[in-house]
Amino acid sequence: YQMNDMQSEANTNAVDSLINYETVKYFNREEFEVNRYDNTMARWESVATKSFTSMTALNFVQGAVIAIGVTVILITAAQGVVDQNLSLGDMIMIQALLLQLFMPLGNLGIVYRQIKHNFIDMNNMFDLLEQTPKVSNAQDAPALKVTQGKIEFNQVSFAYPNKNNVLKDISFTIEPGQKVAIVGQSGSGKSTLAKLLFRFYEVSSGSILIDGQDIKTHQQHSVQTAIGVVPQDTVMFNESIYYNIAYGKQDVGMQAVKQAAKLSFIDEFIDQLPQGYDTLVGERGLKLSGGEKQRLAIARVLLKNPPILIFDEATSALDSYSEKMVQKALNSLADQHTTFVIAHRLSTIVDADKIIVLGNGVIKESGTHNELLKSGGQYASLWKMQSKDSLKEK
Repeated sequence: YQMNDMQSEANTNAVDSLINYETVKYFNREEFEVNRYDNTMARWESVATKSFTSMTALNFVQGAVIAIGVTVILITAAQGVVDQNLSLGDMIMIQALLLQLFMPLGNLGIVYRQIKHNFIDMNNMFDLLEQTPKVSNAQDAPALKVTQGKIEFNQVSFAYPNKNNVLKDISFTIEPGQKVAIVGQSGSGKSTLAKLLFRFYEVSSGSILIDGQDIKTHQQHSVQTAIGVVPQDTVMFNESIYYNIAYGKQDVGMQAVKQAAKLSFIDEFIDQLPQGYDTLVGERGLKLSGGEKQRLAIARVLLKNPPILIFDEATSALDSYSEKMVQKALNSLADQHTTFVIAHRLSTIVDADKIIVLGNGVIKESGTHNELLKSGGQYASLWKMQSKDSLKEK
């Protein structure tokens, strides 16, 4: 058990430090990571030595017992031949029987250890299989049928395990084709709302409806199929640009991929690359800038073309020009998609049909950009603060 745990920990350490190599370099922690891996392997070596020593001792004792037993029996049989109680053929038969009996027994120690090791792996596997997902489909749950894309949050409350409520009695409606933005301070529950809508978690109380259907009572896969998400932390596969965009939808051709790239204003960048759409992006997209990765992620979601879009600060890494172009593309699709936007930069949501301000897990205020500015509340304060910062930068 200890060998398995140490080996898993060593593999985890190695993969973690290699994937996050930039952070390791930024803080000059190469030696620390090497020592951490070395310490884990040293503990594994210590446990492995004990395991192999015990196996060797077992095999030695077992071999000694077999050798002594065979020697005693053969001496006894030889004495029987001398005393003419046994024939020479009897002695040869006894020797052949002993070889057939003790040769398999000689491998017993090795086989026992292998069986024990495999049983430990099987035990870990069964422990994993016994884990039940926190979000699961009800028996015979029907598939969600989205015709318009209307979203309703009805008195939704939610708390992470062993923590206080993140959301408290949240209620609002997003009409089909509307763009609704959620703003608020960090930790106010903005991203949690998106995760609940995508059914990463189940609500503690209340309900979330899509076209009048409670997503909790429908198949999780069908709910997630109807929603496209562009996260703030965009991750790419270590494959080609074409693969990463086409990942949004199976069995699509190059023409559809190019159209999605054009809508997200990444096509000109791709065309300038020597290998074009066949260019590898590296692990987690390390060969691309933050803005390029986000535009590829937007292209991937647009190719999926779901009726509901969630943008978790999806344009945060874009320059002003690219941001305006992407916003223009998204606005042109507004009639076809219900858009749920989580925003920190208020300039990106000025045109939203409704802006909801969250604070301490409750809705502080809601309305259009102009309405919230006139009310002089929390949104107006945030707007003034960001406007001053923008002027200072200029």
